Amino acid sequence: MPEPLPRVGIVIPLYNEEEALPGFHRMLCQSIDALPYRFTIYYVNDGSTDATARLLEEIRAADERVSVLELSRNFGHQAALTAGLDAAEGDYVISMDGDGQHPPELIGEMLRLAESGVEIVLTQRAEAGSLSPFKRRSAGLFYSLINRIGETQVLPGGADFRLLARKPLEALKSMPEYHRFLRGMVSWIGFRTVILPYRQPERLAGKSKYGLRKMLRLARDAVFSFSLVPLYIGLSMGVLMLFLAFLEVIYVLSFWVTGNQAGLEPGWSSLMFVLLVVSGILMILLGFIGVYTGFIFQEVKGRPVYILRKSEPARRPESEPGEQ
Repeated sequence: MPEPLPRVGIVIPLYNEEEALPGFHRMLCQSIDALPYRFTIYYVNDGSTDATARLLEEIRAADERVSVLELSRNFGHQAALTAGLDAAEGDYVISMDGDGQHPPELIGEMLRLAESGVEIVLTQRAEAGSLSPFKRRSAGLFYSLINRIGETQVLPGGADFRLLARKPLEALKSMPEYHRFLRGMVSWIGFRTVILPYRQPERLAGKSKYGLRKMLRLARDAVFSFSLVPLYIGLSMGVLMLFLAFLEVIYVLSFWVTGNQAGLEPGWSSLMFVLLVVSGILMILLGFIGVYTGFIFQEVKGRPVYILRKSEPARRPESEPGEQ
C-alpha cells in the first residue's frame, strides 16, 4: 500500500478580520490544493467582535479541512498563536496571519525546504516598503536594541510566518511562560533553521490591529524576557554615582589639605543636583526590578496563556490534496 501523505497544520490567528477572511481563505486554498500533503487549517478566533465568528462557521461548513478555535476573549496575537500551535497536529505546522500579508504561495517552498531536512523555516521581509515610515523606524530600533542587549538573536524583519517540524514544535510547547515573544522563543530553541525572504503584499482589506500600544507591549515582553541588561544598567549607574561621590570627597579634602577651608562654601544647588540624580537612578533601578518582579508574580500564579470558549475540529483532517 502507498505510504500516507505527510500531514501539515496551518495556524491562523484572527481578530476582527471579517473583510479579509473570505478572500484570504480562497487564496490559501488555491495555494495548497495542488500540494501533495494532507492539510488541516486551524483558524483561531481571538475574541473578535465583528462577523468573523459567523464567517468561520460558514468556511468550516464548506471546507472539511478547517478547524475553528474560539478564545473566550481577546488574549492577544501571541496567545492566539500559542492556542493554535497547541492544537495543531501533523508532521509540519505553519503559522501565518490571515490578512494576506503573509503570501500563501510560499507554503510549497517552505514544505520543500522542510522535506530536505530543515526543521525550522523562518521568513523575512525582503524590503520594508509596505510599512509606514514610523513602523520602519520603530521596527529597526527594536531589532537593533533586542539583538544588542538580548541573549538570543532575533531575525530583523522577521514575522510569525514560519514552519516548524514536530520536534521544534514540541520544544516550543514545553516553554510555558506567560509573557510570550514567539520570535525570540523560536530562535532560542535552536534546531536546523533556514531563512526564506519574501515581499510583503498589501492587506486584503481592513486595517492592522497591531497598534502602538500592542507594539510597545510586545517590545516590553521581548526585552524583559530575553535580557537582564536593564538591571545591569541600573547597577552601572549606581557604580558611576559612587565614583562621582569619591571624586567629590577628594575635591573637598583638597581644601583642607591646602588650608583653604574658607573657600569651601556649601552649595545648595550642587547638593540638590546630586540628590536628584541619585534619586532618579534609584527610581529607574527600582522600576526595572519592579517589572521583573511583576513578570515573576504572573508566572508564579500559573494562569493559562489563553482560555478556549469552544473548539470545533476539522470534519476530515486527513483529506487528500484537491479534495474539498
